[in-house]
Amino acid sequence: MYELFEHTADLGLRAIAPDLNTLFAEMAACLMSALVEDPASIQPRKEYTIQLSGSEKDYLLVDWLKELLLRFEEDHVLFATFDVQVSDTGLTARIRGEPVDPQRHALAHEVKAITYHELKVVPTAEGWLAEVIVDI
Repeated sequence: MYELFEHTADLGLRAIAPDLNTLFAEMAACLMSALVEDPASIQPRKEYTIQLSGSEKDYLLVDWLKELLLRFEEDHVLFATFDVQVSDTGLTARIRGEPVDPQRHALAHEVKAITYHELKVVPTAEGWLAEVIVDI
């Protein structure tokens, strides 16, 4: 489960999941929901692989979201599915998406940056909770 929440002039992303792999996938889906009005309109047409290194889960999450935002900004690609494997040394992800199609993808927020402000990735009784504030 993921949700957006208001944060002054910024926007918060929050997800709760039973494990880290699902948590990182949910946060990626949450970012896509901030970028496009209807994330269900994104088709998983092309597969991409991302590998990132890092042992601190909160910073790894920021790097992960920054990579997705960079691919959106530079390659104009939106992503529909996220198969993420988080380890003690980083993550590997197979993601699927497609180029932005203005006919089908109404853009929602202009996300300028992923921030470290109020960043958290913490274990909970249900599994894991993550929160990230994005600059819009």
